[in-house]
This record gives sequence, C-alpha cells and structure tokens, in this order.
Amino acid sequence: MTMISMTGFARGAGSAFGHSWNWEIKSVNNKGLDVRCRFPSFLDGYDLTIKKIIEASLARGSVFVALNITADSDGGEFVINESRLRSLLDFAAKYAGEPGVSPAALDGLLAVKGVVELSLTEISEQDKKSLEATLTENLKHVVEDLNATRADEGARMLGVLNSQLQQVAELADAARARAGNRIEAMNTRFRMQLAKLENVEKPVPDERIAQEIAILAVKSDVQEELDRLDSHVEEARSLLAANKPVGRRLDFLCQEFNREANTLCSKSADSELTKIGLDLKVLVDQFREQVQNIE
Repeated sequence: MTMISMTGFARGAGSAFGHSWNWEIKSVNNKGLDVRCRFPSFLDGYDLTIKKIIEASLARGSVFVALNITADSDGGEFVINESRLRSLLDFAAKYAGEPGVSPAALDGLLAVKGVVELSLTEISEQDKKSLEATLTENLKHVVEDLNATRADEGARMLGVLNSQLQQVAELADAARARAGNRIEAMNTRFRMQLAKLENVEKPVPDERIAQEIAILAVKSDVQEELDRLDSHVEEARSLLAANKPVGRRLDFLCQEFNREANTLCSKSADSELTKIGLDLKVLVDQFREQVQNIE
C-alpha cells in the first residue's frame, strides 16, 4: 500500500559533452497534472521530452522543472540582451532624481536575470542529441527521487488520515448513543409543556400526544445520517488502502462527510448532539485539508 503526496522536491546534477548541468524539480498540489519547464533556449523543444517523462510517473500536481546548463570550456560566449538592458536604463533614469533612490550602476543592471546570458548555440547537432539523451536519463533518476520524497510525505499523511477517520467513527458512535435517548427526552419535555395547560378545559388526549411525539421523532431522527457516516468511513479506509491515486475520490467523499455533519447539526434539538456535530464538521475540514495534498 502506497500513499503518494503531491508535495515533493528533488535535485540532480551531471556533466557530459563539455557541459555541466543541474536539475531542480518541485511539485505541489493541483486538481490535475500541470508541468512547467525552464531550460536553456538552445534546447528548443526539449520541454516535450521533459513533460513526457513527468506524465509517465506522476498522476497529479503542479510540477516545476528547472534545468541549468553551463559550458565546461570557453566554447560559449556571453550575450547581452540589449533590449532588456535599455528598458532597465530608461526605468532607472525615470526615478534617478527621487529621494532615497541611488543612481543605477552598470554592474548591478548586468546582474539582473535575463540581461546577460551564456550562449551555447555553437554546440553541434550531433552533440546536442547526445546531450539531450544523457539529460533524459539523468532526469529519470531525479524524477525517481521526487517520487521517493512524495511517497515519504504520503506515508506520514496516511497515519494522520487514518487517525482522523477513527475520530470520525468515534464521534458517530457518540452521536448515536446521545440520539438513542431523545424520544424519551422528547416525551418528558412535551408532557412538561402540556402540564402548564392543566387548567385548560379541553386537555390533549394521550393519542394526540403520541402522534405529536412521533412526528417530532421522525423529523429529528439522525440514524440515517449516522449510518451513512459509517459507510463513508469504511469507503475512505478502503480508498486509503488502495494502491492507486485516490485523491480525487477522497476529495468528493469529503463533501459527503460534510453533508452528513451539516444535516446532523440541523436536525439536532439537543445541545450535546449539536456539539458533536460541530466537532465532526471541524474534523472533516481538517481531513479534507490533508486529502487535497494526495495524488
């Protein structure tokens, strides 16, 4: 049984064909799978390979992949993005006379990301293909490391989720025990209210009292909601034990948990039962927060 979180991070590095590189991959929760890549411009189109590898290993999550490459020799050259530099100069000149604003220095402007880049466009097509093949193999190992961190986080979450489900089941049992005495309590309270009318000329017959109590009992009966809560707990436990992505199904199941908790509160005319319902709502909300990080 493996529970996979959508939160993870991994790094990797390597060198070949006169270049050194490092990978950084970060993933967070998302309703679907969204892969975003940042890599050198001379590897135009390589993002399709990156996405293919990610999609083969991950089912859900926002995944951010960054690849940085440097040349081991002087084969590359620095290129200044003059358009970006000119925009920065114009912006600096606009605020040059403002109080507290120091004049812009050229070395500071050149340090701005994207102003100076290392051009590696001189790499041959054959070396480029060989480099991409090596990068791809390296990326697969980094993705394995990412999955390992996601699995570790998932194992931690599994214990938390099972504990929360146990608390839901205990609250349902407490509500069932509390609701079991409600008909007798309603009968007593109803008769106490009628006792205040003892001087009325036409007293209420016992048959009518029984009818009214029966109507109140049906309207306030929570057994159906408690039975569904038990069923939802079992379904959630079954999903947590499944060896496949279950985050979406658990998220939908949380809506059902919340619906039963809301109905329990709305039907309750008892302060203790209402308290149990509110505790249940808080617990379901905490459960859903965890679930939204599951793949």
